[in-house]
Amino acid sequence: MSLKEDINFSLWCDFIERDFLENKFQDIIKDEIIHGATSNPAIFESSISNSVAYAQQLQMLQANEPKTIYEELAISDIKRAAEILSDLYIEDTNDGFISIEVDPALCDDVEGTIEEGIRLNSAIGADNVMIKVPATEAGFVAMKELTSQGIHVNATLIFSPLQALKCAKALNEGIKASNKDIKAVVSVFVSRFDRMCDSEFLSKGLSTGKLGIVNATKCYHEVEKLGNKNIRTLFASTGVKGDDLPGSYYVDALIFPNSVNTAPLATIEDWIEDGKKEESPIMSENECDKYFDSLLSHKIDMNRVYNKLLSDGLESFKESFKELLSKLQKD
Repeated sequence: MSLKEDINFSLWCDFIERDFLENKFQDIIKDEIIHGATSNPAIFESSISNSVAYAQQLQMLQANEPKTIYEELAISDIKRAAEILSDLYIEDTNDGFISIEVDPALCDDVEGTIEEGIRLNSAIGADNVMIKVPATEAGFVAMKELTSQGIHVNATLIFSPLQALKCAKALNEGIKASNKDIKAVVSVFVSRFDRMCDSEFLSKGLSTGKLGIVNATKCYHEVEKLGNKNIRTLFASTGVKGDDLPGSYYVDALIFPNSVNTAPLATIEDWIEDGKKEESPIMSENECDKYFDSLLSHKIDMNRVYNKLLSDGLESFKESFKELLSKLQKD
């Protein structure tokens, strides 16, 4: 039996690039390693800027405005990924998804997010596409409306358990209102906690490489308490920086029932080579709370951490998008 069949755990690939879609991507699908994929503005900025595979289409589109050029390029890739993943989606509608994010600049614009989400979903025209919406106050309203209109949603940039809960509730209400078999994921970012806090933890004699996993587990409990199997926690930002931890560390620790882990290609390759292929032990919600109490006793302000990571995450995606549009600007 597989992890997918045993506990409804799926590994998705957090990478999109045109040549990759026609080669390695299809290989790891056929080998039943991945069951879906995700993208974000930073991934597209890197792919479009660094790959010659986009040169011909860029030439054809050069008379257009930068955002139009970007959308034509991105939609082409998302359509192709959706086509390649379609068999997985048909076999099991929890999987086989590819996601595309709304313009990061719309993160505080309810109507703009809804309009763009509907427009992108329509332009792509594939059943197995998720629209990514950042987990801001405006985003919670937008993701509820999009799911109510029958659009699958990937709620992204989630750092705090409160964000996870608000996303899960909004998605749950939207899905119920749709009266359709709509799916959603709550994308909880993991490794960024340890990259931000490990040096402070080390100075206070606290264990490093742990905060991201405990926090992700707490978020997972918040989502699971709703009991809607159409909503899964998706663990994101699961790549390891540096050599202090095994490459598949954040995948190995978060193989939970009814969840997804989206990982960079290098992390997936590390997991194939050396990673765990069994369900991970799950810290109880009470144990998670005790861990956070211990951090408070060491004067670790988790609200400050959550706010900083969300602010940085939003700004990073906005900057990647601006940089890409700048590169696509007509001379």
